Amino acid sequence: MSGDSLVIFTPSGRRGRFEAGTTVLDAARRLGVDIDSVCGGRGICGRCQVEQSVGEFAKHGITSAPDHLTPFGPVEAEYRDLKGLAHERRLSCMAHVRGDVVIDVPPESQVYRQVVRKGLDVRDFHLDPVVRLHYVEVEPPQLASPSGDLHRLQVALEREWQLTDLEADLHVIRSLQPALEAGKYGVTVAVHDKRTITGIWPGLYEQVYGVAIDVGSTTIAGHLANLGDGAVLASAGVMNPQIRFGEDLMSRVSYAMMNDAGAGEMTAAVRTALNGLLAQLANRAGIKRDAILELTLVGNPIMHHLVLGIDPIPLGSAPFALATDRAVTIRADELDLITHPGARVYVLPCIAGHVGADTAGVILAEAPHESEVVELVVDVGTNAEIVLGNRYFLLAASSPTGPAFEGAQISSGQRAAPGAIERVRIDRDTLEPRFRVIGSELWSDEPGFEAATVDTGITGICGSGIVEVIAELFLAGVITHDGIVDGSLAARSPRIVADGRTFSYLVHDGSGSGRLRIAVTQNDVRAIQLAKAALYAGVRLLMDHAGIDTVDEIRLAGAFGSQIDPFHAMVLGLIPDAPLDHVKAAGNAAGTGALIALLSAAARREIEDVVRRVEKIETAVEPRFQEHFVEAMAFPHRTAPSTHLGQVTALPQRGAGPAGGARPDGGGRRRRAVVSAAKEDR
Repeated sequence: MSGDSLVIFTPSGRRGRFEAGTTVLDAARRLGVDIDSVCGGRGICGRCQVEQSVGEFAKHGITSAPDHLTPFGPVEAEYRDLKGLAHERRLSCMAHVRGDVVIDVPPESQVYRQVVRKGLDVRDFHLDPVVRLHYVEVEPPQLASPSGDLHRLQVALEREWQLTDLEADLHVIRSLQPALEAGKYGVTVAVHDKRTITGIWPGLYEQVYGVAIDVGSTTIAGHLANLGDGAVLASAGVMNPQIRFGEDLMSRVSYAMMNDAGAGEMTAAVRTALNGLLAQLANRAGIKRDAILELTLVGNPIMHHLVLGIDPIPLGSAPFALATDRAVTIRADELDLITHPGARVYVLPCIAGHVGADTAGVILAEAPHESEVVELVVDVGTNAEIVLGNRYFLLAASSPTGPAFEGAQISSGQRAAPGAIERVRIDRDTLEPRFRVIGSELWSDEPGFEAATVDTGITGICGSGIVEVIAELFLAGVITHDGIVDGSLAARSPRIVADGRTFSYLVHDGSGSGRLRIAVTQNDVRAIQLAKAALYAGVRLLMDHAGIDTVDEIRLAGAFGSQIDPFHAMVLGLIPDAPLDHVKAAGNAAGTGALIALLSAAARREIEDVVRRVEKIETAVEPRFQEHFVEAMAFPHRTAPSTHLGQVTALPQRGAGPAGGARPDGGGRRRRAVVSAAKEDR
């Protein structure tokens, strides 16, 4: 096996060693990687297209060089000539392994494409779009009183709309005379922020559109809205292709450090994905892309910098310096986005080196700064953004949860796609599971389940399923407080099986019908422990700074966070103990904040003011982070009480350790002066 080559697939993260000459498609099939193929590997259908990621991959300890795949062959050349094949693409059935390689499977080559679940729940706000349409009738040119068409247009806009000192984009000036002639000197113009004429059409033109985009580490979601009435006409999501450069943010910074053109590659990749998203949204809404005149964008600091083409390397080490923490407004074509030539992009302000514009979006959507009670808002993803506070104070932090919640680093993990297990219940007496998969409303023990899932199969476990199955295993006593899969229970249930020196829990065995065998391993439990401990430690740090031991309201946001069942989140120890009816899903709050900013100039001014008042807590340099992290590794927590949770379910008895829920720092602290002092300052 020493001469075999390591093949790593992204975004699934699956890997294995294969002998020279194995096709990429065959390697994918052996690993259970989702690649489409209809022609049986003959190079005819073209559905199995992949891309080789080239460069040094320190995380994996390999170099993926161009000659580690066989050269572009005659079959691929013929397919390219007949049907077209992008320069960087290969047909996986024709590309043979000759060395260590990293292979990216694009979404269009996957049979079970991801379902990006970024919902939309918008609070009330005042519709106040930055771009407005104005119809004017312009005086025709006169030989006796010569003046330029632009000047006469400006005069008309001032006369009819009280708009003064307007500038005009060059493309508007170029289009002005043809538009005036076609419209018989009646034209509609788009004016951006009462300052700049950004578009012109002959006659009456009534509809322009905008797009709000949340650039997440794993997924990119967008909402297309009518700027006139605020109606959301289409929503869509795509995978962030940067994941092939690293599953987590620091891996991507490392890629930029180790590859001279690394940052540029990642910028180009995300901008290509943004253009694909814009095309998808426009198609769904039945409009052309040149009708899009305004965009808003949010993302964590590294996504923010990469989209804007800013070097992210300074964000990889202390003091985590942002290039800018202010809102940015630029032309869309400066980001290579294909929209109307006058379209602008408004990027919400960042808060700190690890707390970005996505957190600003969350604050704008959930408005904790207007609350009388203390609210905790957690945007759960590859990097968790945390906001704590009320109208008197706001604290924010970021916590490195990693990609486990998205299905990565989990043995049977996958992203949210049809066939993925998303809900799990385990009988505490028999230890037998029942589950639901994406694409079916039936539970696995209900009649018709097999027929309902015959097309999708049962392909793995997505993030919400991972949270539920581990929480259920803990409640059933299969997993101890310390996260150990209890092998002694193998005598009670065949579901608990030896797995080397540890044990696993078998959720589903499809091997009898040629399908996958899906289990939760000891390593899976550890990955979730690390992720949830990082999240809880970040929350606890903010509570320490606020001088509180409880919160009044909790909101779970994000594509993954909004899918988590609050009960299981609390059992797992993702969030502090609280009344369950005070824990609610907030949907894609970052994207919702971007939408509010798209449709309201007042909201932009509001968030620019609010973020300046946020106290930023940098978890990387906080001395108590490690202490909180270690205690949070236990289920639900080593020392914190589970008073509210214990009222709704019987929790397994705690093992030996600190009694009751006493805190090692002596506990007893309540809301400190940060709240009362803030009130006095008012």
